Amino acid sequence: MTAIQIDRVSRWFGNVVAVNDITMTIGPGVTGLLGPNGAGKSTLINMMAGFLPPSSGSVTLDGAPIWRNEQVYKAIGLVPEREAMYDFLTGKDFVIANAELHGLGAAAAQKALATVEMEYAQDRKISTYSKGMRQRVKMASALVHEPSVLLLDEPFNGMDPRQRMHLMDLLRQMGAEGRTVLFSSHILEEVEQLAAHIEVIVAGRHAASGDFRKIRRLMTDRPHRYLVRSSDDRALAAALIADASTAGIELDWTEKALRIQAIDFTRFTELLPRVAREHGIRLYTVQPSDESLESVFSYLVAA
Repeated sequence: MTAIQIDRVSRWFGNVVAVNDITMTIGPGVTGLLGPNGAGKSTLINMMAGFLPPSSGSVTLDGAPIWRNEQVYKAIGLVPEREAMYDFLTGKDFVIANAELHGLGAAAAQKALATVEMEYAQDRKISTYSKGMRQRVKMASALVHEPSVLLLDEPFNGMDPRQRMHLMDLLRQMGAEGRTVLFSSHILEEVEQLAAHIEVIVAGRHAASGDFRKIRRLMTDRPHRYLVRSSDDRALAAALIADASTAGIELDWTEKALRIQAIDFTRFTELLPRVAREHGIRLYTVQPSDESLESVFSYLVAA
């Protein structure tokens, strides 16, 4: 069983702390690394891949240090987010070059290209590829030596729906085979479709870990804030605050609206239109004011 262990790992660049005291284990199956942009996901993946040393703590593969250990590259495949590639090469030549680094030949490269359905464009130069095609040829180069660990940094960026579904099916298959697959994303829906287990990072810190459904429930059940404009804000506020689903209401004079904090999301969404109808109040605006990923993840940090 191949696993990556991250133990009390921090990484800083000058005075900037990118990853702060993170501990986690990434084992067989598909794991989603979830967090808003700038959370530290890429830095963490680069340390798992051996491209960056931790400033403190350790990153190991089955107990062996990853940093400056060339043997780990026999087991690890990386699909980076960055687009830096040899654009003057054809897709086939690019994958062959990676195969040769592992002591393999053209047959391994051809198999990897077929796996990601890039045979039709393998003789074209990478400079002519779309973003989705570049993602797939990077995937082929990472798979060429059939690694037991696959690390993918925002792999679905630029892919059309068909390419996305194909890659998801491929990653599910690899996870079912017992390989260790980790992919990062800042999009909840991508993770929900693919990974049962997730690790959540916010501002360089480990915010949550475990079953996606349980953590998603935390996200749904957290306090929700709404900006509401109506024909009679005072009467609406008086009616809503009497219900247990509403924790607090403020009148925002600048916005000329109510700022409402709801602690029972399902009950509140049923309550608001019913109360407005019963009191003859017209609703002009009902707008969530804290639905960004940053606010969701910040709640998890405090939970």
